Amino acid sequence: MNDQNAPVDFWTALTRGWFVRCPRCAKGRLFSSFLKMKSHCEACDLGLEPYRADDAPAYFTIFVVGHIVVPLVLVVEKIADQPPLWVHALLWLPLSVALALYLLPRIKGAVIALLWVQRIAAPKPATGRLDPSP
Repeated sequence: MNDQNAPVDFWTALTRGWFVRCPRCAKGRLFSSFLKMKSHCEACDLGLEPYRADDAPAYFTIFVVGHIVVPLVLVVEKIADQPPLWVHALLWLPLSVALALYLLPRIKGAVIALLWVQRIAAPKPATGRLDPSP
């Protein structure tokens, strides 16, 4: 049996997506630049265009970053007895941006892998013609 056609389980595909690799073969890269998805895998020729992540990775990233940063803000508020605003800006803005930039491609890769393993492809674009039925 060809390895490229072997079924891939959910967690394997999700892990491959997290590491920004093709969910089928784990050899090809998912992105041609920071977040620009390739049209197909260069290793196994899996078509990636039908698996559009859209806005979900951004929402998940905001959710995760918020759940990491907000408790830290509250701990600093409690320990430092209400530090000035510039301290918060100095600490949390760079941390939030760095976490978001680190997590966003990984979460997007995981979402694409999830869509692929569940076979949830985007619908084909409309032809642009009117429906002839009344």
